[in-house]
Amino acid sequence: MAEQSSRAGLFTVVAVVAALAGGLGAFLVANIAGKKAEERAIFYNRVVTLTDKIEDPAIWGENYPKQYADYMKTSIMQPTKYGGSYAIDLPDKDRWDIGKKWPGHTDDRQKVSYSHIDKDPSLQRMWRGYAFSVDFREDRGHHYMLDDQTFTRRQEVVDQFGNCMNCHASAYVAFMDLGQGDIVEGFKKFNKLPYFEARDKVKHPITCIDCHNPENMKLRISRPGLMIGLANLKKSQGIENYDVNKQATPTEMRSYVCAQCHVEYYFNAEKELVFPWHRGLKPDNMMDHYDSPEVSFRDWFHAESNAPLLKAQHPEFELWSQGIHARSGVSCADCHMPYKREGAVKISDHWIRSPLLNLNRACQSCHKWSEEELKGRVEEIQDRTFALRNKAMQALMELIDGIMAAKLDGTSEQQLYDARYMQRRAQFFLDFVEAENSTGFHAPQEATRLLAEALDFARQGLLALKDPNFKGGFYVAKPDSNGLEFEKKPIPQGIQYQPGRNAPDAADAPPPPPPPPPPEVP
Repeated sequence: MAEQSSRAGLFTVVAVVAALAGGLGAFLVANIAGKKAEERAIFYNRVVTLTDKIEDPAIWGENYPKQYADYMKTSIMQPTKYGGSYAIDLPDKDRWDIGKKWPGHTDDRQKVSYSHIDKDPSLQRMWRGYAFSVDFREDRGHHYMLDDQTFTRRQEVVDQFGNCMNCHASAYVAFMDLGQGDIVEGFKKFNKLPYFEARDKVKHPITCIDCHNPENMKLRISRPGLMIGLANLKKSQGIENYDVNKQATPTEMRSYVCAQCHVEYYFNAEKELVFPWHRGLKPDNMMDHYDSPEVSFRDWFHAESNAPLLKAQHPEFELWSQGIHARSGVSCADCHMPYKREGAVKISDHWIRSPLLNLNRACQSCHKWSEEELKGRVEEIQDRTFALRNKAMQALMELIDGIMAAKLDGTSEQQLYDARYMQRRAQFFLDFVEAENSTGFHAPQEATRLLAEALDFARQGLLALKDPNFKGGFYVAKPDSNGLEFEKKPIPQGIQYQPGRNAPDAADAPPPPPPPPPPEVP
């Protein structure tokens, strides 16, 4: 009897467990089915049919409301210790009558970000004679990228061209229209247009169509500048006829879409935008390209020293490519657009911003330390970079002073030539770190090397002024040495510099202010 009772109890327990398991299984099946249905609904229950002609992100947002809502948050201004941005009132001195160049338009911005040249006057002196010495503000989010370029006072002092808009506007449709379906031909025509004529052909800052194929949402490259630049880079590595849209991996594309804009570039004699990657991605490689007889490029002649100079432009991709994250296969989007889960769907966060403002998703998926610890590590790298940057900047200011004095005391033209070339090299290496937006974090060791090289070049320039027998130069890796053996290259002589990037030679610039002291760490 007891045995029967025991069996009945066991049967009851088994039945209850089985019922619970069955119920749980049914719940899981229903839950998974619901999430799958939600996921499918995103791709199959589309509100609008997207085409290669639709550039308005609000229309794309009807199909992808979560991504669009995040994209619109790029209008939020948030500072970090060395970057991000915060809002200030637009100073009256920086408001100009844009209607003189773009009839019928006014600058309605009430808030802008702070001025770098007001915060650190040494930048104004470094760029003296170039439009950046007139107006250069901290970058804001993608929401502002077209307006901030359109209304900058740089437009007042220089007549720019459409090539300047490659990194600031959603230009895919304009390229295709101008080229009648040939995007490269349209790109070439757009580059040569006067700036405000080109401005009339675009309506938005960078949008969905610039990175995504509207048919399947796959990432794509829509900027011919990068298509050609990568082909040149791969050719230097022995790979012919590289086609980024056919040959890049999905992981590579998560960085390449950013490299359409976040790069160094220049404008050639035909006003075409060119990435100087023909010999590699390091500033040393770029200097070899700029100094080569077939290019001989300079942006402008410095208004005080008359040195033939180069202005580095936001080279985030190039510096990142030298760092540990690139070597580890971590893409730009992994940190600046990390994955997140919205309901049933995993999406990239389209609120593109500094990882320091999103540490949990951007960093802690790989680095299992507290947010406070991670932020502290980043800022320590940036503090050290900024301190070395100040030393390199002070050396550059002293070199400019030295050249100014040497022009008056009978120093030989050969000595001046050598000193000016060293200013050219020192300033480009320093500006490469200054213009890059991570304050060294994308590749700390490379940033340190560049600043140390800049300091050395500036000191060599001063030595050239003092000693007519001094033989300046710079060290380069010997071929086939795997970077372990170096040889000294002399200063290249007799470079005949070609016209610069939309910049007049401002020989009549006002007299310079006295060299400022290095800024303190913020």
